Amino acid sequence: LHGDVIPDDKTAFALPQLDENHEPLFELRGVNPWGSHAEGMDLWNTDDYIQVFGQLAKLRMNFLGIHSYPENPEPRSQYDSEPTVWIGPSGDFDGQGRVSRSFSASYFNTLRDGQWGYIPRPTGEYRFGASLLFERDDWGPDVMLGQCPVPTTPEGCNAVFNRTGRMLDEAFSVARKLGVKTCIGTESPLTIPEAVKERLLAQHKDPSDPAVVRELYAGIFKRIAAAHPLDYYWIWTPEKWLWSGNSEKETKAFVEDFEQALHAIKDAGDPFELTTCGWVLGPKQDRSGWTRSLPRQVSVSALSEAYTGPVDPAFARISGRGKWAIPWLEEDNAILGPQLWVARIRKDAADALAYGCTGLMGLHWRTREVGPQVAALARAGWSQDQWNPQAGGDPPGVPQTLYYEGPKAPYGHAEADCGTTDQPIAGTEDDPLYQSWRHHFCGYRLKVPNGRYRVTLGFIEPQHKQAGQRVFEVKLQDRLVAGKLDIYEKAGHMTALEIHAENVPVNDGWLHLDMQPVKGHPCIAAIAIEGEQFKRKLNCGGMAHRDYQADPPRTKTFNWGPADTAYEQRGLPCDDFFLDWATHHFGDNAGPRIAALFTRLDGRVPLVSSFDGGAGALWPDDRPWELVEREFAFLDELQSLQSLVKGEGNRERYEYWLDMFRHLKGQAKVRCIWGQLDAAVAKAGAEKGSAVRKAIIEGPVFMLRDELTQAIADAYQPLFGIVGTPGGMATVINWEGHVYRRMIQRPEQALEELYGQPLPPPPALTQRYHGPPRLIVPTVRTMVRSGESLKLKVIVLDNGPPKDAALHWRLMGQGEYKSIPLQHVARGVFMVTLPPAGDQPIEYCVKATAADGRELIWPATAPKINQTVVVMPSAS
Repeated sequence: LHGDVIPDDKTAFALPQLDENHEPLFELRGVNPWGSHAEGMDLWNTDDYIQVFGQLAKLRMNFLGIHSYPENPEPRSQYDSEPTVWIGPSGDFDGQGRVSRSFSASYFNTLRDGQWGYIPRPTGEYRFGASLLFERDDWGPDVMLGQCPVPTTPEGCNAVFNRTGRMLDEAFSVARKLGVKTCIGTESPLTIPEAVKERLLAQHKDPSDPAVVRELYAGIFKRIAAAHPLDYYWIWTPEKWLWSGNSEKETKAFVEDFEQALHAIKDAGDPFELTTCGWVLGPKQDRSGWTRSLPRQVSVSALSEAYTGPVDPAFARISGRGKWAIPWLEEDNAILGPQLWVARIRKDAADALAYGCTGLMGLHWRTREVGPQVAALARAGWSQDQWNPQAGGDPPGVPQTLYYEGPKAPYGHAEADCGTTDQPIAGTEDDPLYQSWRHHFCGYRLKVPNGRYRVTLGFIEPQHKQAGQRVFEVKLQDRLVAGKLDIYEKAGHMTALEIHAENVPVNDGWLHLDMQPVKGHPCIAAIAIEGEQFKRKLNCGGMAHRDYQADPPRTKTFNWGPADTAYEQRGLPCDDFFLDWATHHFGDNAGPRIAALFTRLDGRVPLVSSFDGGAGALWPDDRPWELVEREFAFLDELQSLQSLVKGEGNRERYEYWLDMFRHLKGQAKVRCIWGQLDAAVAKAGAEKGSAVRKAIIEGPVFMLRDELTQAIADAYQPLFGIVGTPGGMATVINWEGHVYRRMIQRPEQALEELYGQPLPPPPALTQRYHGPPRLIVPTVRTMVRSGESLKLKVIVLDNGPPKDAALHWRLMGQGEYKSIPLQHVARGVFMVTLPPAGDQPIEYCVKATAADGRELIWPATAPKINQTVVVMPSAS
């Protein structure tokens, strides 16, 4: 998504075979860039959107959808509402969609206070030279200029929405010419901002009246139609439906709200299509429930269960409408470091295909950092022949076992979906079969040839020791075989119970076992399906046993808090992908060996950052660094391959990933020293005598404090090596506005209180840059519109101003280069504008002379391979 990968070596000239036909596996293929955090699309400007749209087209993807957070009234936060979607009646905007009345809304910026654990921290205070990356203290997207952290006047509120409308108009118009569908939307029921409510009440209108809601939806849709192109508007179920479930009342409220939106879209003249989305596919009572509640023209979509859960099997029960699966390309808790999830993305794509999905999108914040996942997702949208396994002669990727998800417990208290014990089991001579079980779900869908079968269901009550605590109904092929089953009442605690069903028909290749909870969650230990020509047995929640197939647990995948959580290893082979990817990124010599390393790392990159009020937080680690360092042995292996990497482009890409992992290792070391420092401070605090306490503080505590700040300084050096995109710059913002607060500000305050006097300043916390000089172009567009003057931001990262800096350009492959001096904006930031584009492509590079006289050039391959820019035809 961030740009192209061009081989260093020229290939032999040959006319390509252009007479090809390709048909995608999914009608819609694309991305769901997320905002809210600094790392996401909140910081994108018009050029960033256009860059991504151009790359999507090259990747043969055709969709980009954005979720817009609403205002949160309980507690009300000035930062919740995002300006992607304006809410109000039709009379509050003009024919171009420019609003005259609005409400306070904002995107992420460096002056925000409190959201996601950040403190307002002007970029001019950033350490180790990081301030050079930013031209102003209140850094954020251009639509927020002069309105940070949030607009506080009616004029400012309108300005933010109108600027956003212009940005989306310019960017989405390019997307439409490229054939990329666009989608934005809000959550349901429609959250009406307080400022809008007040105006409605002043007009004697009830904000809860369905007619008023319909009027507001019509205003939203008409304003969008006037302001910018759009293909879809998706209405999301609230995020709480994932963490704490939903009630029947909330399900009804969503359907009623969506009905008002359906009426409103007709009132607005059907300018685009309505769809649904959410953190879950549908209500907990039945994830496929929208099939009965919403018209067939409404597509349904959902994120996979956060963060690394599978595509919802309930997609398979939906037919006759569009259905879009959205797996996570990365998770936000670990967003401070690299993540590799290619094997899982392939599994998600295979499942989406098996379930008959018509759309495959990936959720992400960053761009270059998720390059492998994006590439894997893009390819899986067109072909899965080489890696998607056959399953019993069925279409590729059809799994033999699907689970019906049940309601979730409140977040942080969710039960595991499987359990095991080594206790003896009464009522059976086959203890191992009943020493594992699956619970917290609602049933199975099992691949079975057509015919009639005897089905034996084995149950166990592993938890409760009295009746009435776990009660559920059991159905096979929609036929009731046990009503209000209470395992304890029938058999007792840790005692096997069997239920048999005879002559069960299978007519469509699937046997459905449904277990509807009455109280608590269903629980089952074994399933045996036996016919004349076919037998299938499943050891529920356990590994293979005798002639019973394995049905292993799905490990919970949250990484929430100070303890590192093991991630579930769920995926399909990816060695072929990384061989291709690494060879193109690093060359023929180093590629195969780096591919083998990345294949081993996929899904197993150490989890270092986590969550604390916001994503990408660090926690103290009380383990010794000598132990933790072993987790990064792979880094030595990657470094040992450096001599095999030939060519400027290959080396730049190699150094980028090397710095990614170096920075991750630096984070881990910081955590370990922090853990030692916390322990030393706790020891000092436990001392009764002030003299002993002071000696500990001035000895081990101050020593570890110095070690910690030096470790932070060491971690910053490779961090600067990966700052080449808005996502990379956001990692710096996270360190300064989020990690800094936890690691430095709060502990320093507590230590100073314990010490009883001002602390000496940490020696390593300098604001000067001491790394090698770098040229950075954070947004690289490869396409302009005819007549457009492309503006380029260039960052010179150095310990002094450059002696000279200029852009050199020419028509592609023609004549002499022309030079345009870079114009200094502030700190290390420069701007340059190319002449208006004609009808021919251009090539360019940027050159600068560093303060120490070194020559800098961007891209690394210039002038042999410059950055190229093609011109879009003026006609659509």
